[in-house]
Amino acid sequence: MDLTGASAVVTGGASGLGLAAARELIAAGAAVVVLDLPTSSGETVAKEIGATFAPADVLDPAAVDAALDTAVALGPLRALVHCAGKGGTVRLVERDGRPGSLELYESLVRLNLVGTFNVLRLSAARMAANEPVEGERGVCVLTASVAAWEGQVGQIPYASAKAGVVGMTIVAARDLASRLIRVCTIAPGVFDTPILSRFSDEIKDKLAAQVPHPARLGRPEEFARLARHIVDNPMLNGETIRLDGAIRMAPR
Repeated sequence: MDLTGASAVVTGGASGLGLAAARELIAAGAAVVVLDLPTSSGETVAKEIGATFAPADVLDPAAVDAALDTAVALGPLRALVHCAGKGGTVRLVERDGRPGSLELYESLVRLNLVGTFNVLRLSAARMAANEPVEGERGVCVLTASVAAWEGQVGQIPYASAKAGVVGMTIVAARDLASRLIRVCTIAPGVFDTPILSRFSDEIKDKLAAQVPHPARLGRPEEFARLARHIVDNPMLNGETIRLDGAIRMAPR
């Protein structure tokens, strides 16, 4: 899909995968809206890259709608890259014998899975009103994780949510097919992003060493290039693509 004259929304666009995706879509000719938390560096980042910042929590329908209004004012919304999310550690039985936190589990699943649904449904409704261009109205790129299949110990809320995003993908693509909107998901492996910032360099080096080839952490721009290819390639639909250097995560 040609994004010239169109708008695109990137959630979590103030850093990491989202920031790289925002830069890539700007290079593709889109007017990009960076949607991120009001407390993020989104306003500064957006100015630096030539985007527009829209502060919003992905779980807040009114705030997401306002961000989409901002995008539509710049041009028809043709692309969504949804990167917003975060990890957190919950074990079923903690080291002190207490059961794992239901509250933390629910909050992480809500952010990573329900937040994805919220942004997807609101964006798709905007795209459905577009005039078709070469048989398409829009493209939605979601973000899962290899944790959807091989979550490590302590990742149970994150793995649950990302498995939900994988399950959502084909259903969403079938649902939106009659509206000429495509949906795909990227499932990154271990990438050098702020989500890993809570880990020590030693742990990050161990994660990188698990990648068969290339034996390193993924780079955000590699995620962004795949997101752009999904937007460009009209036959990519309903698919979850692992972007992981052939890693299969160990239990720990």
